[in-house]
Amino acid sequence: MASHIETGLLRAWLRRGLTARLLWPLSKLFQLLVGFRAGLFLMGYKRQTRLPVPVVVVGNIFVGGTGKTPLTIWLVQQLQAAGWKPAVVSRGYGASAATIVEARADASATAVGDEPLLIAQRTGCPVMVGRNRVEAAQALLHRYPETDVIVSDDGLQHYALARDVEIMLFDQRGVGNGWMLPAGPLREPAGRRSDFTVLNMSGAKAGAEAPGVDSGAARMQLVADVASNLADPTASLTMAQLAARAGKILAAAGIGNPERFFSMLRSAGLQIETMSLPDHHDFADHPFKAVQADMILITEKDAVKCRQIESMRQDARLWVVPVSAQLDADFAVKLVEKISEKQNGRSLA
Repeated sequence: MASHIETGLLRAWLRRGLTARLLWPLSKLFQLLVGFRAGLFLMGYKRQTRLPVPVVVVGNIFVGGTGKTPLTIWLVQQLQAAGWKPAVVSRGYGASAATIVEARADASATAVGDEPLLIAQRTGCPVMVGRNRVEAAQALLHRYPETDVIVSDDGLQHYALARDVEIMLFDQRGVGNGWMLPAGPLREPAGRRSDFTVLNMSGAKAGAEAPGVDSGAARMQLVADVASNLADPTASLTMAQLAARAGKILAAAGIGNPERFFSMLRSAGLQIETMSLPDHHDFADHPFKAVQADMILITEKDAVKCRQIESMRQDARLWVVPVSAQLDADFAVKLVEKISEKQNGRSLA
């Protein structure tokens, strides 16, 4: 029921139809509240905490998933390759831990959240999870004093933590109808500034534009090369091998925008049936138990939870499709240069 309501709202948010227009007065009230809150930080009535190392924020203003986790992983890997010692702070959506906790590679997804756990597993860098970003970042620096840059995952609206570089991410939906919640999909005004804008347009749409997004935004694509078996990680198949297989293939995704995952698989030549699950689905109900399929493809974010559930881990039909973000090398150079400038100048972004 909740997923149907969410889907209906997302459709309404992509155009200025009757539903959006009826909600427009509330969106103007929300915009005033958001502006007032931001103004309190800007004028110093609310305190921002500045850390002794640069802080890079990755986030979005379009509610829901736009590909922040793959972008965060890509950013950390770029910083590591450039000789930095990055670490990540995250809210950890759905994390049961009420206090600050480190998301180690072997941590429970229930305790730390699926996205922080995936970031830790893919990058090997320290990842600290907490509802209070400032306290999480301070705890991280205390535990890992060698850290010289912090990436705040999905931290665009967490103004209490002062930031040096902001990266704002969009997907093919752009700014939707351009209105703020609840008449539209935006958490902040469409004209909100940032240091860098990234547009996630995978597959055939990679050269297209998105509504309301600057045409000069850096382009990002999510690509997948292989799938590995959840029960036997040593078994793997390329996308071409998957496309050539006979039998029924189901693709399932419990992420913010499942259609992006499905489109990527179709663009690789796969004939699939699809199952959209709620974002951050916990898989405790084993949604595939009654499914008739020869192979079930799942996202890496979902896999971190499935591996920790015995019945899911032993389901030989499950195959994990990791994705990686691809961005222009020039963008990586500009981004690292900007962070280096901020490290030396220590000025607010």
